[in-house]
Amino acid sequence: MTTTFSPPVADSGSQTLHRAIDWRGAFWVASGVPALVLFSIGGIAGTAGKVAFLIWIVSMIMGFIQSFTYAEIAGLFPNKSGGASVYGAAAWVRYSKLIAPLSVWCNWVAWTPVLSLGCSIAAAYILNALAPIPAADAPQVLAWIKANASSIAADSPRIAEWLAANAGKTAQDAIDALLSQDAIAALTPAARTWTLFTHSLGPVSFSLNVAFFIGAVLMLLVFAIQHRGILGTASVQKYIGLLVIVPMLIVGIVPILTGQINWSNYSPIVPLAAAYAPEPGSWNIGGWTLILGGMFIAAWSTYGFETAICYTSEFRNPKTDTFKAIFYSGLLCVLLYTLVPFTFQGVLGLEGMLATPIVDGSGVAEAMATMVGGSGFVTNILVMLMILALMLSIMTAMAGSSRTLYQGSIDGWLPRYLSHVNSHGAPTSAMWTDLCVNLVVLAIACADATSFFFILAVSNVGYIIFNFLNLNAGWIHRIDNAHVERPWRAPTWILGLGTLFAFVNAAFMGAGAKVWNPLALWAGFTAAALIIPVFLFRHYVQDKGVFPAHMLEDLNLKPGDLAVKKAGILPYLTLAAGLAVVLISNWFFQLPG
Repeated sequence: MTTTFSPPVADSGSQTLHRAIDWRGAFWVASGVPALVLFSIGGIAGTAGKVAFLIWIVSMIMGFIQSFTYAEIAGLFPNKSGGASVYGAAAWVRYSKLIAPLSVWCNWVAWTPVLSLGCSIAAAYILNALAPIPAADAPQVLAWIKANASSIAADSPRIAEWLAANAGKTAQDAIDALLSQDAIAALTPAARTWTLFTHSLGPVSFSLNVAFFIGAVLMLLVFAIQHRGILGTASVQKYIGLLVIVPMLIVGIVPILTGQINWSNYSPIVPLAAAYAPEPGSWNIGGWTLILGGMFIAAWSTYGFETAICYTSEFRNPKTDTFKAIFYSGLLCVLLYTLVPFTFQGVLGLEGMLATPIVDGSGVAEAMATMVGGSGFVTNILVMLMILALMLSIMTAMAGSSRTLYQGSIDGWLPRYLSHVNSHGAPTSAMWTDLCVNLVVLAIACADATSFFFILAVSNVGYIIFNFLNLNAGWIHRIDNAHVERPWRAPTWILGLGTLFAFVNAAFMGAGAKVWNPLALWAGFTAAALIIPVFLFRHYVQDKGVFPAHMLEDLNLKPGDLAVKKAGILPYLTLAAGLAVVLISNWFFQLPG
């Protein structure tokens, strides 16, 4: 198939991104990535048990090693934004017009849900502050129980049902428990249960509840900040980042220094017998499946600092800034992704990690306050900082994902309207697209924890696909584009290790996606396949079957050069092997029965 090019078609309302930051600006924009640990710290503990802290460490080390491949290929494209997926697509375009845009699309599918997932957790914190659910020992609850002590008869069917589910308990135990439940339900603010509309669709539910509307306001706030362009975004995130990173370091270090760590919380190092149950299991197929499920979902957080190279075309000196941005962002993540999960597990223990407020993220701030010996005032401060941390991750996601859409449009992968940039150098059409898509996803994320983790798992299927394609893009670029200057060149053994990790990650996906939802893997493949009609529309309808002339200008390639495939059949064999790893691991690894 001959790949042809045409002159770039300019959007009459578009300008260009501004070269306004150095690596420090990208570092602060990427500083929201450590906050992603809060999205799944409880969920991973629920699947991996006491192995959870090791999962975070191993996953972070893998992510750091993989980043060296991304740093090399990013240096090939000083005039592109959008991150590693864009640079990887340029390697695959020689071999398939459809595989190349898949890289860009899957990266966006992975990053954009951070907006909705982060807003749903932040909304839960705000809702807890404005309309808290009363505690079982709260004075108003005890007063309600006293006033309604006779509301449950001794022969009530409810008592019989409770006793059947709680063997060994007495009728009085049942009455006390049911009265407490009724009191909490009666005194819970109506805002906690109100919804404008709710419905179930396939494996998920969606709800236009109070959390949805709070999350929508937060999303609009992030949009307004980013409307000012990358320099303004980096300036804001620098101060928010300091307010978030410093407390996370304190929470990670103080419990170790004060002796709060209970070392028995790290052993025995065995998987759980079943997800979200504290009983230890064994290293059998079911146990390994739960562990691989943890490795699968951890990758969504620990690999995320690669977003630091989304801003290459906005660096003042991309030759030096690109490597520094991803390297120092990686070091920050290595520190925090090691300390925070280790400390949480050491202080809270497995049962504490499996508590609902930790699993859904809404009780993480209170847990952090306990770790540093804080009072109610400290708890309130940490709740505010937690909301800022979530806002930081949301801003990071919108900045990176919108630039992926923008560059995908510029390079001919995605519809033309996404290439529009405002006077501040912000890709506003891509940002509006992010916003609209995430309002839909937000309604799902705010429905319940099952829907939340389904969205997380589906987006991570896209992330692993992107990861596989781009780690292999490193050696493809080495073969096909050996003539291009590399401002930073990864050691060959690291490039090879990254390629090996591409297949390891494929195994994580095949084996582990089912841990979060039986349909997650197949739903993720479906979401990835949506790029086919999108790309066909752009390439064959809008561009008449030719690519923009500037798509590969950084490689100094002429249109006919792409017909030369120096890697031969190797990329095709790689794709076949990757798919085989996914399918075989999905077949072999099964959940504990």
